[in-house]
Amino acid sequence: MANSNLTNAKNAKNDEFYTQYHDIEKEIAAYLEYNPDVFRGKTILLPCDDPEWSNFTKFFAQNFERFGLKKLISTSYAADSKNFKSNYQPTLFEVNDPQFDSYKTSKYGKIFTLTHDKTGDGKVDVNDLEWHYLAGDGDFKSKEIKALRNEADIIITNPPFSLFREFLAWIVEADKRFVIIGNLNAITYKEVFPLIRNDKMWLGNGFQAGNAYFSTTIAKEYAAGVYNPETGLVKFRNVCWFTNLDHGRRHQPLPLMTMSDNLKFSKHKEIKGKESYDRYDNYDAIEVPFTDAIPSDYEGVMGVPISFLDKYSPDQFEIVGITDRDDNSGKKIREYTELDAPNHGDLNRRGVIKIGCEYKSTYARLLIKKKTI
Repeated sequence: MANSNLTNAKNAKNDEFYTQYHDIEKEIAAYLEYNPDVFRGKTILLPCDDPEWSNFTKFFAQNFERFGLKKLISTSYAADSKNFKSNYQPTLFEVNDPQFDSYKTSKYGKIFTLTHDKTGDGKVDVNDLEWHYLAGDGDFKSKEIKALRNEADIIITNPPFSLFREFLAWIVEADKRFVIIGNLNAITYKEVFPLIRNDKMWLGNGFQAGNAYFSTTIAKEYAAGVYNPETGLVKFRNVCWFTNLDHGRRHQPLPLMTMSDNLKFSKHKEIKGKESYDRYDNYDAIEVPFTDAIPSDYEGVMGVPISFLDKYSPDQFEIVGITDRDDNSGKKIREYTELDAPNHGDLNRRGVIKIGCEYKSTYARLLIKKKTI
């Protein structure tokens, strides 16, 4: 249900989801643990951020000195330019400022910057943020925001779900470091998978147990059990952090059993007791439906769930392709026609296991191979 709500939100262009402070803190801690100086001397840009509401701005402003930042920039998108309309009200922070403009507040984006101790209290923190209205609406594709992108060293944000492809391309175009939130299924996109395969992007430290909770002001679109009116939080599964900043967890090898031990002792009925792993009819690879069932001693290509990426170490495995795309490094060995099955079009998009005369397609699979050292 949560995934369907995420899809509905994308279709409706309802992208008003705010990341919780402790989730940001937990994620950023993983990069600092691996490299304490990862942010030192850097300019960080937080676009698409609604700084008055966003925990990203608060978090990095409060930790400006501890991280050794050079500059923090945060921008928002004008309320009147958003596809999903709401009853916009400016914050008291803005209204009480002498530069408040009742026209600009909904027509123009805002920019917040932090570089020095403005208040004179001997420290640089959230109280030293300076702001003004942008010249435009704050669209990340505008020349104004592109100039800020080009100035920045690292881009960190929760971009609109509906614009994830465009936003990622916008970052890659400028060859920037980044930490952004997106749907795990985005790895199957033709614009995204090559980055994963070529080790130019990977998953971050992740949300607790794979569950992401965002605050939102829109409650009516969510089913019972997804939106909690008491906390104001909406729950999504399969939401993750994408990054090209290194962290220690991606270098931890996945503990695995041998193929023979999996066939004897696996907790999965699809594996335990079988003579061998299923082999695809249309790919030169075996089907491994669970990450913990990957055999440690198999030298060939394996099809694994895309959720494997959460445990993937480039030191242990290499990603050679994906079944959902033509990007499969020549591992596809056949195409289906109506002579094979009436739904051959769907079969050609998936890995297929042939059981007797019946064809059974799998979900999208990453094609991986044990790393040769």
